Amino acid sequence: MELDKDLLSRQQARDLAKQAEEAQKILAGFPQEKLDAIVEAVGQAFTKEAVSLAEMAVQETGFGNIRDKTAKNRFAADTVRRAVRGMKTVGLLSRDPEKKLWEIGVPVGVIAAIVPSTNPTSTVCYKAIIALKAGCSIVFSPHPKAISCTRRAAELVAKAAEAAGAPKGSVGCLTIPALPGCQELMGAPQTRLILATGGPAMVKAAYSSGKPAIGVGAGNGPAFIHHSADIAKAVGCIAKSKTFDNGTVCASEQSIIVEKGMEEAVRREAQNQGFYFMDTQQAGLLAKLLFRPNGTLNPDVVGKSALHLAKMAGFPVPPGTRILVAREQEAGPTRPYSMEKLCPVLAFFVMDSEEAVLDKAMEVLSHEGSGHTFVIHAQDEAVIQRFALKIPVSRFLVNVPAALGGIGAETSLFPALTLGCGAVGGSSSSNNISPLDLINIRRVAWGLEDAGEPECRRESTVDENLVELLTQRILERLG
Repeated sequence: MELDKDLLSRQQARDLAKQAEEAQKILAGFPQEKLDAIVEAVGQAFTKEAVSLAEMAVQETGFGNIRDKTAKNRFAADTVRRAVRGMKTVGLLSRDPEKKLWEIGVPVGVIAAIVPSTNPTSTVCYKAIIALKAGCSIVFSPHPKAISCTRRAAELVAKAAEAAGAPKGSVGCLTIPALPGCQELMGAPQTRLILATGGPAMVKAAYSSGKPAIGVGAGNGPAFIHHSADIAKAVGCIAKSKTFDNGTVCASEQSIIVEKGMEEAVRREAQNQGFYFMDTQQAGLLAKLLFRPNGTLNPDVVGKSALHLAKMAGFPVPPGTRILVAREQEAGPTRPYSMEKLCPVLAFFVMDSEEAVLDKAMEVLSHEGSGHTFVIHAQDEAVIQRFALKIPVSRFLVNVPAALGGIGAETSLFPALTLGCGAVGGSSSSNNISPLDLINIRRVAWGLEDAGEPECRRESTVDENLVELLTQRILERLG
């Protein structure tokens, strides 16, 4: 029976890819104004269902909480929609009379979009908006743990898009949760680009498909609290970020790094704000729960509250506990707290000097998270610049909650739920992915008058004697 399911999923992927290709041919002929109207309709429809979709996502996956899932849905529907208003993506984008150069935006075509279980509804809206804005059709592949809520989100988007004039098939979604179907979609002849948001294995599969892909690596961002920082504000930012949707945003902090002279003050303020510093035994119990024997994150801990995690691990914590913290000094595969933890759990590194802090941050990111996100809390711009020139990330954030700053909710970065990690992180882009990542640029170029005469325009060297002889013979025949 499993074989039948696999075959059905493959066939469905083929059918959806073909439908998406036919729809995209029509979308490609739409002017910017019509694409913009479709995007507006999608965002408005999704906003109305933000709460119900959040409820579905939490109920189905068990990850996060309804309040913050709702905020993510509204971020995707409203913030992203406002960010793309006025953006030129198709047709004549620019004209430079002096350089005699035009730039024309051309949609990449059919997009295969992988949807993670941590953001199963908001990702659908976000990716649909940036795809449709770029004149592309899109087919979603849901995570098996979130098939129902992702399907509902895709249906809502498709209905709104078609009501606004998009052709049927512009937005599609696999409904049979099987890996072969996802693989078939990524490798389909009609697929032109893969937007892969998910675990490392899925991102690797996308890049191995033979198709252009935009994938994102693991987040594992350290947060450095410098001695010039406002400690209460810095700790408050980290608390806000790490508890948002119970830590499921990949840009959220995974560790705090301080100099030795800051340890006591940071620890005291963190305790005042609901951070619980585990003792060695408690940290050991939780570590066994966080990761499976093969080193992968235990899905049972993803998006759970600190209170729930402590109960699962078997030790008591105060009722107001918001974040669990473990003292750590090393990074590597045998150090679970030095890795990405998609729940409100942090490592706490205490270093002897600022130079040691820099080295430790780079060690943590080298182990996991290169290219993703780093946050510094400081007022000293010289220190900020020094770290920014060396830390290997695509998003270097200053005095902001990393989860919200990284996705562009509290910074001027493009608002996005797919965050490129650049070459250092194994990604093809370092951008917060926008519609401009989903178009190609056709350049129309004229020859320049002052560039010298090319070979094809130079006068040929002529043998004057030969011309005279030929002229004489012609005249003789005519006479």
